[in-house]
Amino acid sequence: MDYAATTPVDPRVVEAMLPYFTEKFGNSASLHSVGQEAEAVLESCRRKVAKLLGARPSEIFFTSGGTESDNMALKGIALANKNRGKHIITSQIEHHAVLHPAEWLEKQGFRVTYLPVDKYGMVDPASVERTISEDTILVSIMHANNEIGTIEPIEEIGKICRKGGVYFHTDAVQSVGKIPVSLKHIDILSSSGHKIYGPKGVGIIFIKEGTKIEPIIHGGGHEHGMHSGTENIAGIVGYTKALELCIKEMKPETKKLLKFRKRLIEEIDKIPDCWLNGHPEKRLPGNVHFCFRFIEGESLILLLDQKGIEASTGSACSSKSLKPSHVLTAIGLKPEEAHGSLRLTMGRFTTQEDVERVIKVLPGIVERLRKISPLGK
Repeated sequence: MDYAATTPVDPRVVEAMLPYFTEKFGNSASLHSVGQEAEAVLESCRRKVAKLLGARPSEIFFTSGGTESDNMALKGIALANKNRGKHIITSQIEHHAVLHPAEWLEKQGFRVTYLPVDKYGMVDPASVERTISEDTILVSIMHANNEIGTIEPIEEIGKICRKGGVYFHTDAVQSVGKIPVSLKHIDILSSSGHKIYGPKGVGIIFIKEGTKIEPIIHGGGHEHGMHSGTENIAGIVGYTKALELCIKEMKPETKKLLKFRKRLIEEIDKIPDCWLNGHPEKRLPGNVHFCFRFIEGESLILLLDQKGIEASTGSACSSKSLKPSHVLTAIGLKPEEAHGSLRLTMGRFTTQEDVERVIKVLPGIVERLRKISPLGK
């Protein structure tokens, strides 16, 4: 129940990757035949990913994952376009892979506007339009939120950016492979392998042709000068196969997950003093996010874990932090309410039995914690 944190690698992906750890281990920068074979595989993967996403091969660059791609997008655009302007727009609920580079850029003299969201975690496109100024060079709004699952109106935001002559980046780490993604109004997009049943340590950045961007990693000029460092061929093969499977199997998986999501929400909603976070309909198919009054999310996670159920509270990447989730406070929750959060995220290998197990176990754990809670119940 924690697929948003990471996914198991699909056995079909492992099978595709295995030869590239052993007999096909070449460096794509080498001139000999083994190296040339590696380069051929690399470019074949680039073409496949481009076709799957509706891009040109020259617009796809392989990275180490979503965090690097997000850093590349914000820092690369800022550094390449600083003579044109120093204003960047993002939202208060972005992943830290966007927020922390934005904060770093503020220290370098850039001005960043952090747009608020409504109670569902939705960015208002009109607020983007109002905030764009002559100095604005980039807008970065995630496609789907990693905590509450809300899907943002990125097509509308992208149109506004295009009209205003501003680059638009979207962190699509949680959405690529899970819901349809159109690149029509996007200039830069980030995606990560380990969210789509691929390996950790590999991802992509889509950079629309003509986008003025500066590389942030320098060395041997790999990835057509955009991302230096010997390419992770096995990982790239894994990412490509994972994306192919996700897009091919999206419709039946979505149907299954929507059924599971509906069942979980209906049953968990029967527990007293709890509520659903995120948009009730415009949310990722496998995401269920609740808050429970009078208990601590950390205790809830530990007791669920004892029952063999993995879940998360707050943001999975920073769940060891004692600070309330910035996403939950941005949608208007008090810190004590945010601390009582539970995120259940499902995926390809989730079964009906898994869902029923949660429904059976969760109410008793909540009741037990409330009986010993000093928070007011």
